[in-house]
Formats: sequence, structure tokens, C-alpha cells
Amino acid sequence: MTLRLATLMALLPACALATPDDAPFSNPARLNTLRPATVEANWTRMKMPDGGRTAFASVSYMMAFDDDWGFGPGFYGTAKGNYGGIFTVGFTGQRRWRLSRNTHLAASLYVGAGGGLSSPQMRFGGGLMLRPELSLRTESGPWYTGVGLSQIRFPSGNVKSGVGLAFTVGRAMDFTSFSPDDAGRPGRSGRRSGLGFDEITLIGGFEKPRPSSRTRGGTPYAGKVGKAGAELRQYIADGSWWGVEAAGAAKGGVDGYMEVLGQIGQDWALFGNPRLRVGGQLGAGLGGGGNVDTGNGWLLRAGPTLRWVTPWGPTLRLDAGLTHAPSGSYTAPFVRAALSMPLDRTPTLIGDDPGGTVRVQQLGASVMHLPRMRFKDGRQEAVSHLAVSMSREFSPRLYGTAQAGSAAAGSAGAYSFGLFGLGVQSDPLWGDKLRLGAEWLVGAAGGGGVKVGGGAVTQAEVWAQWQLAERLRLRAGVGQFRTIRGSDQSTPLTHLQLSYAFGALQR
Repeated sequence: MTLRLATLMALLPACALATPDDAPFSNPARLNTLRPATVEANWTRMKMPDGGRTAFASVSYMMAFDDDWGFGPGFYGTAKGNYGGIFTVGFTGQRRWRLSRNTHLAASLYVGAGGGLSSPQMRFGGGLMLRPELSLRTESGPWYTGVGLSQIRFPSGNVKSGVGLAFTVGRAMDFTSFSPDDAGRPGRSGRRSGLGFDEITLIGGFEKPRPSSRTRGGTPYAGKVGKAGAELRQYIADGSWWGVEAAGAAKGGVDGYMEVLGQIGQDWALFGNPRLRVGGQLGAGLGGGGNVDTGNGWLLRAGPTLRWVTPWGPTLRLDAGLTHAPSGSYTAPFVRAALSMPLDRTPTLIGDDPGGTVRVQQLGASVMHLPRMRFKDGRQEAVSHLAVSMSREFSPRLYGTAQAGSAAAGSAGAYSFGLFGLGVQSDPLWGDKLRLGAEWLVGAAGGGGVKVGGGAVTQAEVWAQWQLAERLRLRAGVGQFRTIRGSDQSTPLTHLQLSYAFGALQR
């Protein structure tokens, strides 16, 4: 935990460097891309190989490439029965056909990786998950609902559903951005650019399970559970927000535990100081794994929060409260520290917008190969990961980055990880098409029988990136992955990443 907190504090000077380039506001960059996008959730029922019944809930974000095709990241988690903790992370591709003014037909394919709760009767194999779907949707303003046919299967395991009904709800929105070639130029916008979030937050803290909390085997918990994670937040108005948080176990013997929650909150100025704020937040979502008894997977969270908006931009936050699994045997008070870095802010009229500097963000799909992963039973095998990756420049040579993914090939189905950190990069080389760089990340990992100690891990990498088109990037890297404490895990890695680059304002 000490190392994670030190890492968070080390990011402070990096954020201080994220200042606009010295350029006059005489030739501003302009928003040059407006694409449709959507946030889509669905519910898929299935029967598991051990005879039990569950349902997968999902959330996906998709951006349109043209009038017919969309693509984007998403996650699936179990939300019914006694299967809390089965998660996958991946990408959805979707083709739509317009049938009438308010109706469309959609064919989707989700490719993800993950798993959980493996047993001799229920195996996820290497972790690869496929979910095709064909659905009919009805639209009402920006919202739409649908019903269709789908199937969930893990090809290298025995977890497979029949073809059954799936239910969908979605909301259409816009994805606006600057050209990545405008990086470093001043710009103005009357709306949020990029993914539409106002800040990204790095979180580290502890939970102390109550005596009533149990493992899935019925054993009482002893000691604390350390967690590390990240949050994306958007402010609706002064002091009011909603956001999405993902975290995993990094200490306490429950490696493989993962949670994803949606949150809302409100805070108010303390002692009349708008930079020092006190309030509360509520959260609900899915969690499990790591032998934590969360029942069907649903989690509730609530508690107070204290927030300090620093004069130089980043925000420091202290949260406390209670996490509770209504259908399981897990209840735990928590305390955690958080560091938030600004991405955007609540839109204003273009004439009132003081503007900012265009910085490049990238959203990508990563495949990583680790040839010597150690398992708890003593064996050593090659494992391949599928991950969602995101990065944002703070300055021309410094950027922040995050990865979330799971095992997709090998025998480590149910192994998942979440990492965040900093990187440095060169100026464009060889006709402005090539960049070289290096990055260091820390985070949490576990599950799938992989040996990771308490779950705290680190990864270092050097890379080369080629610009294939204005917004398309291909990156290849080599590095090392290991546990932070002890020598439970240490393996080289190779990394291939394809990403979509866009410009967003740093204000």
C-alpha cells in the first residue's frame, strides 16, 4: 500500500507539468469530428454447466465509424444466482440496419476475456468469451430498447449458453473531438470533447470485513482487504456528479477480486471555501471473485467524501463508508485516498469558454503475451491477455495510461488485472510517423490460479508506435511483469496495441 500511495503522490508533479504550451490564441484548433456514439446495456440469461442459472449484465460504449458500423469497449458480469465474480472485459462490434424512422435491426459480436468461479464442472478454459446477438430496437428520442437472440460461450472451456432472449437498453449521444494533429495548439469548445468525462481518479485504500463476512467456503475473514482502482467522473452541475469505478484486490489474500460500480454524489463548499468540499456518494454495481462471497454479485456502497481542489488543477480526496453484498456474506467499512486529474469540465457557452490546449487521447485494444506465468500449483505456462487501454497526454512528452483486461489464451481463465501509470515519449520521428517511449504501471491482478501474492503487481515497457492514419495507431512493445512484493511472479512480455487517437482539450 505504501508503494501505491507513493505512486499516487508521484503523479502530482506530472500533473503540474500539464500546462498549456506557450502559444497565442490567434490560430485556434477547431472541432473537426462529430460522430454518433452510444452507451448500451443488456441482460442475458443462461444456464451454467453445474446446473445453476445466472444472467450476465453488461455495459458497452460504442462509437460509430460510419452510418452503419460501431465499435467500442465493454464488460460483462454475472448478476443472478450464486455466481458473483464472473467478469469479462473486451470489445463489441455492431452493424445496424435502419428499418423505419424509429426502428433499427442490430447484429453484434462481443469478444472478451475473463471468467471466475472455476470448478471441475465449470471451466472457462483460456478465458476467451464470444457473444453474438441479433436484436430489434425501438427508439424514443435519444433512448432505445430492444429484444433479441444471443448466445454466450467460452470456446476453450465448457461454459456455453443456448440461444436465448436478450434485452437491451441504450442511449445515443455524440463523440466530438479535435484532430490529433492539432496537439499542442490552443482550442475552444462549447461542449465536452472526447469520451465526455471531466476527470480520471486513481484510488487506493482498505476494507475491514465485519465478523459476519464469509468466504464462499463459509470461513470468516481475518485482517484487511487492500484495493486499488480507477474512476471516471462527469460533473452535472457544481458539486453534483456521476461516474464509473473499477477496482481490484491488491492485498489481503483475496487476489482475483474485482468490482465495477456506477456512482452518484453531491458535495458542498466547506467553511465557504469552494475548493474544500464535503458531501456523500452512493454506488451500485457488480463485484466478486477472490473467494469473496458476494452472492449473485450485486454490491451497494455509500459514505461521506472530503474533496480538495488544488490550485494547480488535480484534486485530492478522502472517502469512507460501507460496502455491502445484499445476497452474499460480505459487509465491510472502507477508507481510501484518491488523486483526480482533470480531463475536461462542465460545458459553457463558446463565448464564455476560456479555452485550453489540445492533447492527444488514445483508446485501444491490446494483446499481451507472457511466456512464463507462474501458477499456484507450481506449473509455469504461457498466457495471453486481451485488454482495453487508454492514455492521455499531459504534455508533449509525458502521458498517463491505464489498462484493464483478462487472460484470453492459455489455462488462466478468470485471471484479470487493472493497471495505471505514467509514460514518456519522444517527439515524432521519421516523417512524423514514428514515436518511441517507455512507461511504468502499477495495479492489482489475480484469479485463474495465477500466483500473484496479495495481488499488487507492476509492469514496465518500452515501445515503438507507428501512425497508420490520422487517427489510427499501431504500437509494439516489450517489457517485464512482476509482483510488487516478493518474487511470486516475474515474466517478460510482448505487447501489440491498435488504438484510435483523438484530440481533447486540457483546460
